[in-house]
Amino acid sequence: MKIASFFSGIGGFDLGFEKAGHEIVFQCEIDSFCKMILNYHWPKVPFADDILEVQDGKTVPNADVWCGGFPCQDVSLARARQRHGLNGSRSGLFYDFAELLDHARPPIVIIENVPGLLSSNGGKDFEIVIRSLAKSGYAVGWRVFNSQYFGVPQSRSRVYIVGHLGGPRFTSEILFEPERSNRKPKASSVAGKKSISPFKESLRDPRTGAIVQRLSYCLAATSGRHTGTDWSRSYVCYPNAVRRFTPVEYERLQGFPDNWTYPPQLRNDTIDYDTQRYTALGNAVSVPVAKWIGQQIARLGN
Repeated sequence: MKIASFFSGIGGFDLGFEKAGHEIVFQCEIDSFCKMILNYHWPKVPFADDILEVQDGKTVPNADVWCGGFPCQDVSLARARQRHGLNGSRSGLFYDFAELLDHARPPIVIIENVPGLLSSNGGKDFEIVIRSLAKSGYAVGWRVFNSQYFGVPQSRSRVYIVGHLGGPRFTSEILFEPERSNRKPKASSVAGKKSISPFKESLRDPRTGAIVQRLSYCLAATSGRHTGTDWSRSYVCYPNAVRRFTPVEYERLQGFPDNWTYPPQLRNDTIDYDTQRYTALGNAVSVPVAKWIGQQIARLGN
C-alpha cells in the first residue's frame, strides 16, 4: 500500500512499513536534523517541512495509509513538570493532523504516542483523539505495544491507535494477531523464589569485560552528556569505567541499521552530531513494531 508519513522524525514508521512491503509516498517533518536523515534515505519522496503548511491535505499524494506520532512532550509522564496535554503547543499539533484527516479521509490512519496520552487531563485528551477520528468516520481501536516483544532489548511501551473507514473488523485485524501463540508463558516464580527483573539481569562480554543489563530502560530523547539523571539507568560498565550507550547502540535498540542517523553526507569531524542523534532516536518509533503493524495491514489485502 501507499503510505503518507507525518511527524516522520528519522523514519521509524517509514522504514518499518517499507520492510513490510509498502511504499512511502509522502513525508512531513519540521526538525532540520531529522529532515537531513529523511532526505538522505528517501531522496525522491515528496516532502513538507511543516504540517501547518499542508493545506487541506491537497498537497499530499493519494495514499492508503496515513501514519504519524504527533509530539508527546505535553502528555508524557517522563517530564517532571505539569502536563498541558493537547492544550500544549507541541502535542496540540494533533488538532492540525485531525483536521487534515477530516479533509482527506485516507482509508487507514495509524497514530503512535506515549502511554501518558491515556491519562493526560484525566483521560479527556485521549477521548478527544478517539472522538475526533470517529467524527471523521473512522472505526477506532488502540493497543499498547512494548518494543521488547518485537525483537529489541528495550522496554518501550507506546500506544498505537488505528482508524479504518472500513469498520471495526479491519481495525481489530490490524491491532491483534489472527491466532494465539503456541509459546507457554514463563512461570513468575520458582519454589518460593522471587522472579528476577529483566532490568537486573546482566550480560557480560568476555573480551572486554563490559557488562550491560539484559533489558534496557526506555530510551529517552536526551543529550549525550551526562547531567546526573539522563542516562543513569541505561549504561555500560567496564572494570574501571562506565559509559552511556553510543548512538549506534541507540540505533540498534530501536531497530535501525547501524549509522542510520550518521549517513555519509553528515560525516564532518568538526561537527558533533551525537546530541541530535540521541534526541532523534529517543523520539523515534521502534522499527520492528512498525514493521509488524505494516505486515498486519498487508494481510488485509490478501
